[in-house]
Amino acid sequence: MNTQRVFHKNAWLPAGQKTGAVRRAMRGSVLVLLAVALAGCGGSFFSASGPTKGAILKHSDDETPPYTLVELSADTIAPYMRPREPVLTPAVSDTPMPEVKLVSGDVLRVMVSDSSIEGALFAPLSTGGTVFNKVRIDSKGNVSLPYLGRQKVSGLTLGQVEDKLRGTAAQYASDPQVHVELVSDLSGSVLVAGAVKSPGRFSALEGPLTLLDAINEAGGVLLEPHLVRVILRTGKKVETYSYQDILSGGNHPVPPRSEIIVERARQRIVAMGAVSKPGLVDLPSDNPSLLEVLGTVGGLNERTADARGVFVFRLEDNKLSSEPLAKVFRLDLRDPAAIFLARNFLVLPEDAVYVTNAHSYEFQKLISPIVQVLILGRSVDAIGN
Repeated sequence: MNTQRVFHKNAWLPAGQKTGAVRRAMRGSVLVLLAVALAGCGGSFFSASGPTKGAILKHSDDETPPYTLVELSADTIAPYMRPREPVLTPAVSDTPMPEVKLVSGDVLRVMVSDSSIEGALFAPLSTGGTVFNKVRIDSKGNVSLPYLGRQKVSGLTLGQVEDKLRGTAAQYASDPQVHVELVSDLSGSVLVAGAVKSPGRFSALEGPLTLLDAINEAGGVLLEPHLVRVILRTGKKVETYSYQDILSGGNHPVPPRSEIIVERARQRIVAMGAVSKPGLVDLPSDNPSLLEVLGTVGGLNERTADARGVFVFRLEDNKLSSEPLAKVFRLDLRDPAAIFLARNFLVLPEDAVYVTNAHSYEFQKLISPIVQVLILGRSVDAIGN
C-alpha cells in the first residue's frame, strides 16, 4: 500500500483517499449551490396563495400604487362600520282589491234568471236560476252560452260581463238577472318560481296577494332571508327586492298576472390565504362584520397565518369616474383592540378577505428544500462508500 502523504488541507489523508475526498467535497458544494439557488428564487419557485404582506404594504417611490391602503384603527374605521339594526315598523301592507279583467283560460260560473214563472227560458231567481258551470273563455276571448250565443268577454271585468249578458238575455226574458263569478282565475293569479319549496301559479280568488302571500303559498324560500333576491315582473315594469327588506316592512300587493322569481342573491365573499376554510363563502348575515366572516371560514390557520397580515380587498363605485376605486384594508389582530375593530368593520358582497403567511412558515418553506438536498447528498455519499 502506498503510504505517501499529500500536503494540502487534507494532508492527513493517504494519496489513495485524496480523490474520493475531493469528489465528495465538490459534490457537496454543488448541492449546496443548488439549494441556495432554489432559495434565491423563493419568490416564484415556492407555492403561495397570494402576495406577501410586504408586497401589499410596499409603496414604491417611482409609481403610485393601484389601490388605497387603509390601516384600520379607531381613527379610520368610522366610514366602514356596520350600520345599526333597523328600527322595526308596525305598519302592515295595504291589500286593495285590484280590478280584474278576464283573459283567455279563465273559467266562469254564470247564473241567468227570469222573473216570469211560466213559459220562461230561464228558471226564476227563487229557485236559483239557470246555472252554467265551468264556462271557459276560449283562445279568442269568447264564451258560448245557450240562447245567449257567443259573447266576447276577454278584457272585461265581471260587472261588465254581467251587463253584456243581461242585455242579450233581455231578448228572451222579461226581467233577466245575471250573476257571473270567477271559478278559476288565470287573469288574477300570480306565478311564483325559483328557490321556493313548491313553485306554481296561485289564485287570488280568496283576496289580493302580497309578495309574502304569494311566496308563502309557494311554501316559502329555501335559503336564509339575507341570501334571497325577489324579482317582480308585472308586464309593465320589473322590480328587484331584498327578501330581508320585505320581511322588515317592505311587503306590498302584487298586481294580477304578475310573475315572482325567487333567486339566490350575490351575497358572497372570497376567503383566501392562511384561513382554515378558504373558498367562496356566503355572507353569514345581512350586515356581517369581519369577525363574523373570519368565524365562518374557521378563523386564521394557527400553523401558517400571520395575524398582523389580515387584509380585505374591495372595489368601490367611483362617483367621479367609471373606473372603480380599489381599497385594501389591513388589520393587525395581534393588537387586542383589533378584535373590537373586526367586530365593527362591515364586510360587503364581492370583498376578498386575505390572510398572509407568517415569516416563520415562509422560512420553513425556504429551508425545507435545502435540508432535503443536504440529506440527499449524505445519502449519495453513503452509497458511494
